[in-house]
Amino acid sequence: MLKPLGIAYIVSLFASLFVALTVIPVLSSFLLTNEKRLQKQARGSQVERFLRHHYTQTLGTALRHRKVVVGVSVGLFLISLVLISGFGRSFLPPFNEGSLTINTTTMPGINLEESNKLGTKAEQALLDIPEITSVARRTGRAEMAEHAFGVNVSEIDAPYQLQDRSREVFLREVREKLNAIEGITVEVGQPISHRIDAMLSGSKTNIAIKLFGTDLNDMFRLANQVRDEIQDIEGIADLTVEQQIEIPQLQTKPNREMLARYGISVNEFLEFVDYAFAGEKISDVFENERAFDLVLRFDDAYRDQIDAIRNALIDTPNGQKIPLDYVADIQSAFGPNTIGRENVMRKIVVAVNVADRDVRSVVNDIQDRIDEHIELPENYHLEYGGQFESEAEASRILLVASLGALLIIFLLLYVEFKNSKLALIILVNLPLALIGGVVAIWFTSGVISIPSIIGFITLFGIATRNGILLISRYQSLTDQLDSLKARIIAGSADRLNPILMTALTAALALIPLALAGEKPGNEIQSPMAIVILGGLLSSTLLNSYVVPIIYYLFQKKHEEKTAL
Repeated sequence: MLKPLGIAYIVSLFASLFVALTVIPVLSSFLLTNEKRLQKQARGSQVERFLRHHYTQTLGTALRHRKVVVGVSVGLFLISLVLISGFGRSFLPPFNEGSLTINTTTMPGINLEESNKLGTKAEQALLDIPEITSVARRTGRAEMAEHAFGVNVSEIDAPYQLQDRSREVFLREVREKLNAIEGITVEVGQPISHRIDAMLSGSKTNIAIKLFGTDLNDMFRLANQVRDEIQDIEGIADLTVEQQIEIPQLQTKPNREMLARYGISVNEFLEFVDYAFAGEKISDVFENERAFDLVLRFDDAYRDQIDAIRNALIDTPNGQKIPLDYVADIQSAFGPNTIGRENVMRKIVVAVNVADRDVRSVVNDIQDRIDEHIELPENYHLEYGGQFESEAEASRILLVASLGALLIIFLLLYVEFKNSKLALIILVNLPLALIGGVVAIWFTSGVISIPSIIGFITLFGIATRNGILLISRYQSLTDQLDSLKARIIAGSADRLNPILMTALTAALALIPLALAGEKPGNEIQSPMAIVILGGLLSSTLLNSYVVPIIYYLFQKKHEEKTAL
């Protein structure tokens, strides 16, 4: 999902590098050769002189109170670590797609007419909400459809336009009105996020609690225990257990001893039952431009009554025809309407949506509650599915990638400055940038998502660049100024404009993304922009004081050793 962004960012960096090494020198030779203009530029504007004057004064004060400045910075960094440990975690930010996809489910076995009545009630309840002006519903889907479901399931599309209320308040009213309809269970989602959940967990909800076992009755009982135990956890919405009811069935069990006596193999028996009662396609029939399946099976009169099925004739190898009742036990019974399986094992799903809270925190609370109060029999176990699994995996991948990137950055800095300590001083910008990014998340959502982590990685590269500007200037002034403090103040003042301009240009490009986070299509970019903006603010401010102080301490110690 973020791959196009990464490609565009890398291509832009290489393009800007090419322009900086080729086009900019040529333009400079044309535009920066006027002496009068150069003298005016050297003096700077009134704003530049104002910032430079006050910056050099405050930097001199900071150099005199080094311990206080460093102590405050370390304290802010520790506070940011405490804050980040309490943040919620999510794979993707909540989408605002401008449309709801609502699944309503009634008891299996209901006829289409009754299911349609309940669906109509749901539509009327939705249309009573001011933000919703139209709805569209599908009740049941054919077996060959991409997402097949029975007539007891309706899928409702409800476009909405937020007015004077927040999205959270609007969704709360949607759930209240639908849950007031007796006989249905409700899952409220959105077109894209709905399908992302289905791909990740097999359920169209944020969290799927999958119970695996052997006996369906026990599994259904345990699933309802799980539902009752977790229903009061904060943030849980649309809590449902996969519907299971007993339906009448006609069970045909082969009698292997009698099959062997008549010379009929089990495969032949099963093939006969399949063809006779379920039917098998044997050809196609074309009528003008329409095609139909030609299905071979017994007439309805031989398939609707148990006595007729018992008397159905099956062929033996010697050409004799015998009643099916001779080689099979045929009886009327009750059985489950559906049997769900995953990795060959039987399963039943407790589906959970999350509202007004991050998914990871809800999952942790669910796991703690179930581990404490639910005891599963032998051969039964629970698995948890949903976006939080992808979040954990993506976080691990990004952590490894980030550590590798930091190592490469350190090696590049070492190659540039030929000094590992100078490279480490530049990397001090990373925790300084982390402070602002964490505070920005704390002020906004309080949830770390994958786009937020991408924002931190991008931010570290920008923050490192500012450190390079300062350290390289200090080193270049070594032969011009003997006083270390004068060298640091002069170098910092020289680099004030470039640092502020790079931070300002990046911030101006990101502010629209950060402010428009609630608009559809902007949910992923907004958390990333918020992190980068906050980090730019803290790294630019603290970098201008902390890096000079650390460089001063390191260089002073180095010069003292050299003097000895």
